[in-house]
Amino acid sequence: MLAPKKLKHRKWHRGDQIKGKATRNTTLAYGQFGLKSLEPGWVSARQIESARRAIVGYIQRGGDVFIRIFPDKPITFKGNEMPMGKGKGAVDHYVAVVKPGTIMFEMRGVDEATARKAMELAKHKLSVKSKFVSKELR
Repeated sequence: MLAPKKLKHRKWHRGDQIKGKATRNTTLAYGQFGLKSLEPGWVSARQIESARRAIVGYIQRGGDVFIRIFPDKPITFKGNEMPMGKGKGAVDHYVAVVKPGTIMFEMRGVDEATARKAMELAKHKLSVKSKFVSKELR
């Protein structure tokens, strides 16, 4: 699974409200087809890996897959039945903060029908609503 090698701070504030639309990673840069988020949210490293495996399993070495998001935000949890106090919990997993309009996955080297089906399979693995996008060929 994806996780950062090094962080400036081990534990971060949550920052629950994700405001605004994405201003970066909004256009297809590496591939012809992509999966674009429609709502804000957190996508965990497990969800990213699960979606990647769904795409790769469907295209069967037919093209290239690019992951455009990276889980770099640590999420902490305290154990069950812990009393109040005693500090912040340990880091449990990492998430990628996704805003509406962010391209999450890209693909090239396959036809549109195959790419659409692969992205549809990946869409079900993610916690944010998303849609299939393609680059207009000139």
